[in-house]
Amino acid sequence: MMGYYYYDATYFLVLLGAVLSMLASAGVNGTFRRYSKTGSRSGRTGAQAAREILDRNGLYDVKVEHINGNLTDHYDPRSKVLRLSDATYGETSVAAVGVAAHECGHAVQDSEDYAPLRIRSRLVPAANFGSRFGLPIFVLGLLFGSNELLMQIGIWVFLLSVLFQFVTLPVEFDASRRALALLTDYGILDEEEVNKSRKVLRAAAMTYVAAAAASILNLLRLLLIANRRKRD
Repeated sequence: MMGYYYYDATYFLVLLGAVLSMLASAGVNGTFRRYSKTGSRSGRTGAQAAREILDRNGLYDVKVEHINGNLTDHYDPRSKVLRLSDATYGETSVAAVGVAAHECGHAVQDSEDYAPLRIRSRLVPAANFGSRFGLPIFVLGLLFGSNELLMQIGIWVFLLSVLFQFVTLPVEFDASRRALALLTDYGILDEEEVNKSRKVLRAAAMTYVAAAAASILNLLRLLLIANRRKRD
């Protein structure tokens, strides 16, 4: 039965999701590398641009910190810390400044109590549970004689992680929209530079779209397998 689950004809859905994710990842890495070679005319580093944006929005309590890694940038709403990676924190490229501004967009969302961000934050524990246990519960259902109840529980648990991926989309797109507007309004980047940063942020957004698509494809696979077992 385990072989049936892992190697049935619906496995192409998993492969398709993996391909989409790899293409999106390659796209953002390639785009970031390209525009990381273009220095901003203002000479601001990612950290300096972030600090300016935060201060202009009255977010003096939000700290800007360095974090190791490549494109590990993120905003932590619990500790009010904006963490910028090696390629962003001390770099002056339009790519670095754009990514830093994007994370500032999340901080502004937090300060404005942006509903999708709040929903996403509350979904984190459930999404982690769903991504970790949804598939194992479903497989247990297959092992125990195609137990329909266990399979349905697995599908519903996995659906939590799918929901998280979809709630993430408006949060990320809105943060990028805010970032580009702030960079323009504050004169941190000129129009040409903003257009280059837009390409970086658009490529980054595609990774979230690909993740959502991959989760849907995985969910579809579970539904197809469950339906087939039900008919059998």
